Amino acid sequence: MNRRYFSAPGRVEIGGNHTDHQHGRVLAAAIDLEAKCSAARNGTKIVNITNEQYGAISVDLSCLDVCDNEKETSSALVRGVAAWFVKHGYNVGGFDATVSSNIPVGSGLSSSAAFEVLIGNVFKGLFNEDGVDGAEISPLEIAVAGRYAENEYFGKPCGLMDQAASSFGGFSMIDFQNPLAAIVEPIEADLSGYSLCVVITGGDHADLTPEYAAIPNEMKSIANHFGKNFLREVEPDLFYSGIGGLNHLSKRAILRAHHYFEDHDRVARQAEALRRNDISEFFNLVIESGRSSLAYLQNVFTSSDPHNQELTLALAMSERILKGKGAWRVHGGGFAGTILTFVPDDLKETYSKQMDAVFGENCCLFLNVRKEGGMQVSP
Repeated sequence: MNRRYFSAPGRVEIGGNHTDHQHGRVLAAAIDLEAKCSAARNGTKIVNITNEQYGAISVDLSCLDVCDNEKETSSALVRGVAAWFVKHGYNVGGFDATVSSNIPVGSGLSSSAAFEVLIGNVFKGLFNEDGVDGAEISPLEIAVAGRYAENEYFGKPCGLMDQAASSFGGFSMIDFQNPLAAIVEPIEADLSGYSLCVVITGGDHADLTPEYAAIPNEMKSIANHFGKNFLREVEPDLFYSGIGGLNHLSKRAILRAHHYFEDHDRVARQAEALRRNDISEFFNLVIESGRSSLAYLQNVFTSSDPHNQELTLALAMSERILKGKGAWRVHGGGFAGTILTFVPDDLKETYSKQMDAVFGENCCLFLNVRKEGGMQVSP
């Protein structure tokens, strides 16, 4: 049995909160938590996956239609990635795999995207290896396949940032003006003296799909008013001069569009600050992004459950501890899950102790940036 080994990293979002689905810019980094598997062809059209955390699934690739009873399951992601491959002229087939992951589910570190990128690399490595069964498949194509699976088969209207960050690896600015040809610009960042930290606040992303879906839907309602499909296609000056004509739309939609224009621009300034090694300015922009998410994007807690505000509390504590010495912002999709902080190394113990006292022992994950994206690896 020709068994092969594959890996795909989780990711952190550093700039550009909910800008990717409007074809905007993001700043992201792959991290040293991963989904990994061993896999081998089985000569059938059945994908058999044993997951060390969640049991086993079998997906028959004879049918690649959307299955309503698979919504929000791993089977849907496998079928969706396979469907994208076939739709674009690539090969798929049955395989047996054992999957494991150390990316906490529901933490905003993109466990789902890592799984999608992992499955894409399995199909690539087992059935489309360059010079064997087909042409080389790019990291961007694998990312797009993952997003397609999550949008159309899983039922979550996400953007492309999570999958792209996992698929490409490293620390990068990604411009989604043309999502099928996204521009990925590696950024060399010297953050020596600081640790990247994700704080798990105890909230869970489960059952929050309607909250996430409302954000792109509301942003698109603003774009549609100006005759466009996405906010990236709308000139900021046109939006701001035309706010008076948006009264038939919700005020939250207007605020969310304002956040998009500001955060899209902010990403480029963050990248420039890192290129200049102006860490103070970079941290100021990280904090600005977080405050915009809280006030205008409004994705730090749910409007249906305002009494549970773990993320808001974590941000308040981080500001008190790190003010003038680091940075803090909501992380990822928001509403529940995690915040992202940059903690001076000499404050790690103090920061961890105070956050643990509120959110539980070991709530702080100190992470490293992983240079490699989704890939086939040696055993």
